[in-house]
Amino acid sequence: MSYFSEESILNLLYSYNPWWKTGIVQKEFDKPMKRIAFYESWNAFNNAEIRRTVLLSGARRTGKTTIMYQTIAKLIENGINPKDIIFISFDHPLLKLCSIEDVLEIYKRNITTSEIFYCFFDEIQYSENWNSWLKVLYDTNPKIRIMATGSASPILADKTRESGLGRWITILVPTLSFYEYCKLLGIEVGELPAGIKPTQIYLLEKKEQNEILNKLASLQPHFIRYLQVGGFPELALSKDDIYAQRILREDIVDKALKRDLPALYPVRNIGDIEKVFLYLCYNSSNIINMNTICKELQVTRNTLEKYVLYLEGANLIYISPLVNVGPKHILKSQDKIYIADAALRNAVLMKDDITNDAVELGIIAETAVYKHVKAFNYKAVTKVGYCRAGDKDKEIDIVVQYAQNTNPIMIEVKYRENSPISEKDLIVELSQAEQPNLVITKTIDDFGLHEYKNGKKIFKIPAPVFLYLLGYVEAKGYEN
Repeated sequence: MSYFSEESILNLLYSYNPWWKTGIVQKEFDKPMKRIAFYESWNAFNNAEIRRTVLLSGARRTGKTTIMYQTIAKLIENGINPKDIIFISFDHPLLKLCSIEDVLEIYKRNITTSEIFYCFFDEIQYSENWNSWLKVLYDTNPKIRIMATGSASPILADKTRESGLGRWITILVPTLSFYEYCKLLGIEVGELPAGIKPTQIYLLEKKEQNEILNKLASLQPHFIRYLQVGGFPELALSKDDIYAQRILREDIVDKALKRDLPALYPVRNIGDIEKVFLYLCYNSSNIINMNTICKELQVTRNTLEKYVLYLEGANLIYISPLVNVGPKHILKSQDKIYIADAALRNAVLMKDDITNDAVELGIIAETAVYKHVKAFNYKAVTKVGYCRAGDKDKEIDIVVQYAQNTNPIMIEVKYRENSPISEKDLIVELSQAEQPNLVITKTIDDFGLHEYKNGKKIFKIPAPVFLYLLGYVEAKGYEN
């Protein structure tokens, strides 16, 4: 039992917390680029008036741990004693067998004498009864600050609900937006107008629109690679895209399916959940028929529904619900499914090169657009889904629904060489005079406001321009 000794735990803690000796966070941990999720978590973590435990949730390798290291570095920079900051990863085999209470008692006996200290718990869901211990820490020590990460959103959400409201805030860490991808790789486009919003470019003068378009035209080839390798930071920086896909498949998908999910959920058959995920990868951006999937995969409806929720919980997929707008309401609805990052689909299906496959490009472009819209920090959004309306159940790919009495944002993705839109298309039928609906296109010159004989308008905007600006305007709101 020597491996459970206090000395063993202490040695492990020193290896996790080198700043106790050096006084700084190593450069390889404290990445220079700070993402939107960092600013969100820092604002919540450092709020002097409203104290909350910050929970970072996201898929593997999206940068949750990096955000914690950046937060630790900023605390030290602000004058906090490095020994009053403890980082623990409960993904380590030894720490999975220890309670948070035991580890913190060793820390307080040997490292810090302060009543004010800062706890960073990585992969918190692997610690038994973690929610109860965090509740005790929060309630018994009003000066403690806690940040934790986890790869399973519902596990975190369920446990935080069990422990009571008002103690927690969960921040989703998605894969890189296209703007963040460009920033990480040092791709510069020059200064853009302050406060610019991709949904309101149509309000600018034609000259201003063209200036923006010209500045962002160079992003086209970078966007193609972004669709190929996705928004996982380490993989985006890789020089070998084929190797990056293999790592994505083995280190992110396989570990999530074969290790994380069975450890967190009652998964009886790993093979079945793999089949379900593979099926959803093939059908990303499509409406799913549960009965059809059950028949094809030979799984029960109850099992399938649970596995879909588990995959969503592991941040591997997005579920896009029906949003009722327009003259006809659909009583019985089916969900659309999107893979959480387009590159996951490429990796699982082993599509090493999609640049010459128009169908594949269209699927993953829509997947990327949905991810951006879903992850965008809309303060007043109530739902992001898709729309089906009209006499023939026509569809609109993405609908962003705001609070009551506010017009939704409607988006159709037409990532192809030609994107003709007629008056009969639902995106035109439901367009408002004061806010034309958006059509996301492929080529840079497929851009601008289009007005129809019936007075309806749509605004076409190329995918790399739309997605870059969407990330740009949100990031600037935090960076400034």
